[in-house]
Amino acid sequence: MAQACLRDRSCVTDFSGPANTIVPYNQNIAKTQDFTPETEPDSPKDSPISSISYQDFFRKLLTLKMGDQLDCALDLMRRLSPQKMEDNLSKLVNLVPNLQDDILNAVDQPLKVKQCKKTGRDYLVSEYNRDGDSTRSPWSNEYDPPYPDGVVTSGKVRLLEEAANEAFNTYREMYYEGGYSSVYLWQKGNDGFAGAVLFKKVDEGGDKRKTKGAWDSVHVFSAGERGRNAHYKLTSTVMLYTITTKPELGDMNLSGNMTREFDVDYPFEDQQAHIANIGRIIEDMELKMRNLLQEVYFNKTKDIVNDLRSIDSLIEANKQAEARRELVEKIFEANREAGKEENRFVEKMLNISS
Repeated sequence: MAQACLRDRSCVTDFSGPANTIVPYNQNIAKTQDFTPETEPDSPKDSPISSISYQDFFRKLLTLKMGDQLDCALDLMRRLSPQKMEDNLSKLVNLVPNLQDDILNAVDQPLKVKQCKKTGRDYLVSEYNRDGDSTRSPWSNEYDPPYPDGVVTSGKVRLLEEAANEAFNTYREMYYEGGYSSVYLWQKGNDGFAGAVLFKKVDEGGDKRKTKGAWDSVHVFSAGERGRNAHYKLTSTVMLYTITTKPELGDMNLSGNMTREFDVDYPFEDQQAHIANIGRIIEDMELKMRNLLQEVYFNKTKDIVNDLRSIDSLIEANKQAEARRELVEKIFEANREAGKEENRFVEKMLNISS
C-alpha cells in the first residue's frame, strides 16, 4: 500500500559539491542529470544509454537483466520532460510490466488537484493519499469515491496531520502566493511517523505574457524519536517546466526535475515541535533547490546564449573589462606600496575582472 511505505534512497546530499552530485552512504559517488532543457542530452560515458538513440535504448532495455532494466528505466525518466510523465510512464510500463511497481514507486509524477466533497477545499492527489482508485482528503480524512477498507490516519498522528496542513497552508501563502498544498502523515513503527508535504503552483500566463509554467515539489520524510531528540530524513523532488512563446524568440520549453536528500537531528519537547522542525528542514531544502535552479541552470543557460551571440558589441565590452582590470591593478599596487596587507577585496575584484 502506498501510504504504508516510504522511499528509502540511502544517500545524503553533499551541498558542498557540484549541483548534480549526490553521495550515497555505501556506494561510490554517482552523478545524476537532474535538470535539463527538453532536448535529447549527451549521456555520460558510463551511462547505460550512452551514445544511443532513445529508440535503440528501448530495444536494449528488453535484453537486460531486471536490476539493469530498472537502472536504465530510471535513468531514462530523469531525462524526459515532466509534462509528459504519465504518457512516458505508461509506455515504459508496457515495455517492462514486471517492473511496474518498482518504477511507479521510484518516479515522482506531477501532482493533480481535487476538491474535497465534504469541506469544499482543494487538495493534492499523489501516491501518498491514494488507495486503489480512491483518494483521501487531508481536510475530512475521508476517501473519494468512498472506500471502506481504505487506510485512514487516526489518534495523535491525525491531530498532527491536521495541524501540519494548516501550518503549511500558511507557508504556501508566504512563498507561493497561491497554488495548493497538502500534508499526509502515517504511523511508522512504535516511536515514529512518516509523511509527505506537497506543493503545486501553475501559472497559465496570458495573452500578453506569452509564458506559462508549473512547479511541483514533493517532500517525503520520516521522523524517529530518540530520547529528547528526533531524527528526520527528507527526500525532496522538484518538477518544473517553463514555456515561452514569442514571435521574436519562437517556442522555448525548459523543463526537468531535481531530487535531493538530507537528514538531521533536532530537539523536540512535544508533538507540535515536529511541525516546526519539519517546516524548518523543508524551508531550507526548498531554498537550496530554488537557488540551484536559478544559479546553476537558468544563469548558465543565459551565459551560454550570451557567449554565442552578445547583445552589445564584444569589442566594447572587452575594452571596458580591460579598463576595469587596469584600474583594479593600480589600486592593488598602491595598497602594496603603502604596506597594506589586506588586499583580499582587491584580489577578488581582480578575479572578477579576469
